[in-house]
Amino acid sequence: MKAIVYSSHGDSSVLSLADRDPADPGPGEVRVRIVVSGVNPTDWKARAATARLDEFAEIVPDQDGAGIVDAVGEGVSHLTVGDRAWIYLAAHQRPTGTAQEYAVLPSERVVRLPEGVDFAVGASLGVPAMTAHRALTVHENGPARLFPGALAGRTVLVAGGAGAVGHAAIQLAHWAGATVITTVSSPAKAALATAAGADHTVDYTREDVVARVREIAPDGVDHVVEVSIAVNAAIDAAVAGNAASIAYYADDGGDTFSMPTRPSFAKNLRVQGVLLYTVTPAAWEAAAEDITVALHHGALPVGEEAGLPLTWFPLEETAAAHDAVQNATVGKVLIRVAEM
Repeated sequence: MKAIVYSSHGDSSVLSLADRDPADPGPGEVRVRIVVSGVNPTDWKARAATARLDEFAEIVPDQDGAGIVDAVGEGVSHLTVGDRAWIYLAAHQRPTGTAQEYAVLPSERVVRLPEGVDFAVGASLGVPAMTAHRALTVHENGPARLFPGALAGRTVLVAGGAGAVGHAAIQLAHWAGATVITTVSSPAKAALATAAGADHTVDYTREDVVARVREIAPDGVDHVVEVSIAVNAAIDAAVAGNAASIAYYADDGGDTFSMPTRPSFAKNLRVQGVLLYTVTPAAWEAAAEDITVALHHGALPVGEEAGLPLTWFPLEETAAAHDAVQNATVGKVLIRVAEM
């Protein structure tokens, strides 16, 4: 089979196309014929500096993907050969990602993809959608699970609504019944966020974010899904309502942040970091289940018309796909591993 591999850290030039024998699934594992691999920022960052090459001589990159179950190991009862599936955290603490024709994975990281849902959608879930789910469910007084009506009566602010996590957060919050506000940096990105389901967009390059959000939500927002806490902490504190949650999932803009003391304690704000790789397996399972229900409801489409433009590369050009993500290509970068 064809596989993209690397055995040393560095820029995308360390990636190479190799021929490898498909592995057989062991107990509790399944083998998936990969159709589409999804690329996330953590994929190129791991390759560049943090992948566990002290443990694994060779690594296949990419956490997310979608395909068809090809073989099932002993003890696996919830998946069968021929099932369409979406995949999350394929290479987390493992050397076997989705940038290959066949991947052997823990069965719990392989989730049935509903009939009629495109493999491109399945490969766009994983890290972005599960991170968004976690960010929307850490509120002290909010729901721990998402479903239609779970966020009814609540207002959610999504910082950076044109990004992959922001896009998923808008879609999930909209599906769960929230009023969704998002910040963007251009009219084009505002159009994408609106297509994803945002009720209001605020261009932070041209508008006073605090004034505009307070105009929309006079009592403040209930949830903030934050991509740049280092830059936006003071804004988040100003627009948050009483007992709001501010969930940040990235360090865009700096390594540290500070927040005004009085509004943060006077409003009983919860400020919570979110890193999908280190939450509990129970949180992964809850996110996967809720996301799959949302898929059944048609709530997570992709493509420019749905607010998430797709940029495609063939498997042989995985290095270029990683570079595209590193260079902040708007939307989702996908690798076509097999014909859909």
